[in-house]
Amino acid sequence: MDKHYLSSLFSPQSIVVFAGPQEPSEQQPDQALEQPGSLARVLVADLQESGFQGPVSYLDISMTGTLGDLAASRADLALIALPNAQLADALEVVGRIQCRAAVILSNGVDSQLAAHLYQIARQHNIHLLGPNCMGFQRPKNQLNASVLGKLARPGSIAVVSQSGALASSILDWAAKSGIGFSAVVSLGANTVVDIAQVLDFLAEDRHTQSIVVYLEGIRHARRFMSSLRAAANAKPVIVLKAGRQPDGSKAALTHSGAIVGSDAIFDAALQRAGAVRVRSMVQMFAAIKCLSARYLPVGRRLAIISNGGGPAVLAADVLNELGLQLATLTSSDAEQLTARLSPLACVRDILDLGQDADASHFRAAIQACAHSQQVDGMLVILSPTPGIDTGTIAQALADEQPNVGKTMISCWMGDEQVADARKILYRAAIPSFRTPEAAVDAFHHISLFHQNQQLLRQVPSPLSQLAKPDIEGARILIESVLAERRKILTEMESKALLAAFHIPVTKTILARSATEAMLVANQLGYPVALKIDTPDIPHKSDVQGVALNISNAAAVRDTWQDMQTRVSRLCPDAKIHGVTVQNMSGKPDGRELFIGVSTDELFGPVISFGVGGVMIELLTDRSLELPPLNQFLVHRLIDRVRSSSILQAWRGAPAVDREALEQILLRVSEIVCALPQLREMDINPVIVDEDGAVVVDARIVIDNVALKPGNYEHLAISPYPSDSEMEFPLRDGSRYIVRPLHPHDADMLQTLVRGLSDESRYFRFVSSIKELSERMLAKFTLIDYDREMALVAIYPERSALPDGGFAETEKIIGVSRYVTNPDKSSCEFSLLIADEFSGQGLGSRMMLSIIEVARKRGLSQIEGLVLTKNASMLKLMRSLDFRIQAYEDDPDFRLCVKSL
Repeated sequence: MDKHYLSSLFSPQSIVVFAGPQEPSEQQPDQALEQPGSLARVLVADLQESGFQGPVSYLDISMTGTLGDLAASRADLALIALPNAQLADALEVVGRIQCRAAVILSNGVDSQLAAHLYQIARQHNIHLLGPNCMGFQRPKNQLNASVLGKLARPGSIAVVSQSGALASSILDWAAKSGIGFSAVVSLGANTVVDIAQVLDFLAEDRHTQSIVVYLEGIRHARRFMSSLRAAANAKPVIVLKAGRQPDGSKAALTHSGAIVGSDAIFDAALQRAGAVRVRSMVQMFAAIKCLSARYLPVGRRLAIISNGGGPAVLAADVLNELGLQLATLTSSDAEQLTARLSPLACVRDILDLGQDADASHFRAAIQACAHSQQVDGMLVILSPTPGIDTGTIAQALADEQPNVGKTMISCWMGDEQVADARKILYRAAIPSFRTPEAAVDAFHHISLFHQNQQLLRQVPSPLSQLAKPDIEGARILIESVLAERRKILTEMESKALLAAFHIPVTKTILARSATEAMLVANQLGYPVALKIDTPDIPHKSDVQGVALNISNAAAVRDTWQDMQTRVSRLCPDAKIHGVTVQNMSGKPDGRELFIGVSTDELFGPVISFGVGGVMIELLTDRSLELPPLNQFLVHRLIDRVRSSSILQAWRGAPAVDREALEQILLRVSEIVCALPQLREMDINPVIVDEDGAVVVDARIVIDNVALKPGNYEHLAISPYPSDSEMEFPLRDGSRYIVRPLHPHDADMLQTLVRGLSDESRYFRFVSSIKELSERMLAKFTLIDYDREMALVAIYPERSALPDGGFAETEKIIGVSRYVTNPDKSSCEFSLLIADEFSGQGLGSRMMLSIIEVARKRGLSQIEGLVLTKNASMLKLMRSLDFRIQAYEDDPDFRLCVKSL
């Protein structure tokens, strides 16, 4: 069960090929196919040339024989390269011979035929790559199951492309650049095995160290985000997204919907998933070069080593523009390096070695950067000056590469004089670029990976730690509006909903006449603001429907009458409820800000933040995050706005109460998570000063949804299920808490594994590991709660301090988890209990808890493998009414199954 379900597709042991009317023969290989198509000819030729070591057989869809003959042709993978009219028949044969996976190499398959092929694949439980794809390559398996060209050289980079032409171009380019791949997968628009499933496989593939994705579109955002997060947690993922759409939506009813474009949302989603986005083919090729290097940067500090000032300054300019940091040596390191360099060298900031620099000087600079704690990577620039031996210097880099331990990229400028030197760099797997700007840009993108890992590890709860909101009251308000067949809340209703989540709002009262307006203003106190109240005018200021700082009753009366007349004339069809009267914010030094929510067709709700006021669309100074949010994400959301500096002390005004602003953003995240009916929301402006924050105006758009509140199916990222925490007793009277696993539990989980006996570790991991590797630890702790769940038992411990006091710490004493199987209806479980807590009923409780979670998620069956020698675990399974049966693939295990 530790074998990935797509192993039969991407790591087959045997292959059957459907490529023409005749079966190939060893005697007449050139005439094996009488009338093959062009795809079939290319497939067969490249497959044979790749040298695949497993058995390869050829079948014809019109073959005759018994079922036994067909059964003898059984294989892991079927490759189909036939005319479109024969694809369905071939896939039926694939199902009958019980192939687990198939690739259909075709083009021009319409949606109707594609749907028929999907149905056949589902009927026979076939993992189908295709139709309308160009196949895949697995160089280390010597398998070319594609029409992408010759088999690539082996390497550690996987390429997944929704364009076969682009995948073929990458292979052709990489062949001359000396870059190898662990896998190259071409995905068409209609493939059954989609990009999410391929990412799932590559995340666990030990031959893959980094992943490059070319993406044109996705069908299921939540599944894509789940797989992308899992992959990016294990290895760097670079994404090139095509088809960027312009900002804005004609159907938007709020500022949020109008200014937040789908491409900006995709950007936010990628960052939250821990992946890095590139914007062009050039950047993608550059990233592939850097990913093929021995080391990846763990920071943003880049040292520049050069034999010329001009190219180095150009590199430094780009470095500053991209937000990188120029790495400098400490004074002592610089002094030691200067002693080894030419008198012309200067190493204060840029390491300018001088025009007379030779290989020994470059070697000294590289060694200094390699040993410096101030440097995360280095860029070595060489200009071919007269008399310089570019090849010798390149060889010096190649010799130092194994000992550097950091990212080293090069820029050998020029052409003819450095051509041979570049070949030396290619052979040493040192990324080489022709311009300093391209080299810095490439470092920028690969360094973003570790920066985005911080975002990946944020798993907020749907509700913050602030005071509990009145969610039920908010739902009643929404239901009453929908019952009136309205979708737009009035300003007063919008503010009431915000107030249910403890967001401070200005007092607002509706006046249906000028006299009412005067009475309300007298009651609230002057100055006041008047706003037209109508759901049919999205932006009141467009029709002069807002009046501020009205200081007396006569002005209120006149303004009310003028506003009613003017709006009725400009918008005769608008339904006007009256005019709202509210206090001025009382914050003359306050900053006007904007908080919004829009709903993307794919990724669901998105929270935006930026400068507010009437010029919001023109300024477009905003940042985006996918909910749910926590304190870290809120900080980042605010800081990414270009004009966030206005929140500090500015032109005599003191710095604002940033905590009050952060709390409003956390509350907005709560609203989004708790109310799936919310479609759009504007809080504009929210005014913040040193004394706090208050919402002056709000507009909310809702709609009916067929989702249960609390399941969070409307979110692209599953929140931390904080409502699943329970306390239980042990038999000795002490108590422990069972709750979902959190990424911050990594250290406690590692401590649990280290403290296990050799037997317990073997029973759980079927190996003699002493501790979890960094990769395993990341895989076990950063989980997607939508498709898997891990529960931990947390035990509090008290230890005496030297001063007589006590310190309380926590440790994990048990873990139960399940992972949903590809059929989406069953799951596989695992269980681990600390040795000192065995025999206290903890194993039963942890299994019952994980079973209950699986049942609530709608799964119908839970299963798992237990070693035959693990008598105590098998006894526990029987006590929980699991069926114990033999496991066909390995007699050392028993398969334990329970219906839910």
